[in-house]
Amino acid sequence: MVHKDPRIDLYISKSADFAKPIITHLRQLIHSACPDVQETIKWGFPHFVYKDEILCSMASFKQHCAFGFWKASLMKDKTLIKNAESESAMGHYGKITSLKDLAPDKKIISHIKEAMMLNEKGIKPRKNKITKANSEIIVPDFFLNRLKKNKQALKTFEAFRPSHKREYVEWITEAKTENTRNKRMETAIDWLAEGKPRNWKYMKK
Repeated sequence: MVHKDPRIDLYISKSADFAKPIITHLRQLIHSACPDVQETIKWGFPHFVYKDEILCSMASFKQHCAFGFWKASLMKDKTLIKNAESESAMGHYGKITSLKDLAPDKKIISHIKEAMMLNEKGIKPRKNKITKANSEIIVPDFFLNRLKKNKQALKTFEAFRPSHKREYVEWITEAKTENTRNKRMETAIDWLAEGKPRNWKYMKK
């Protein structure tokens, strides 16, 4: 049985026209190679989980898409790492602007199966403190549009370093319901308007 998250359907529908066939195709390949994969949204973009660990993720931007493996540093194909190091996004296939930019299906599936094996064996990824910090922060349109309605909140958010921006984005996008998401977003706007980071309550005065 295919386990699909409706939030990813929505994510695809809101992506740019050029991106829709790319991320739809990648999604199909992932399910083909790993029938037991679970879909979810983390940090505002689609992730795929296998054996209770992240297997891979994908995202669409204004002019390109990205696709990457959580444990790419442990995989055999060194090109994956080279591509990741040369891009500003988290993708391991470089900047994908059309289906032609993707590797052959057989190669992608082989990569997915290799990543599956790492999860099956419980092998943990090597710690890389800069990977997440340097990856692109995807600010959902619904949050960005709300920010634009409050100039002070937007100014604070834009001035924050990446880690502080990510804390707000993760807090809002990981809400279980739309009602919770909206409440968090309103709270975030109030705090940002006051110049406060997400975890201001726990900061030393």
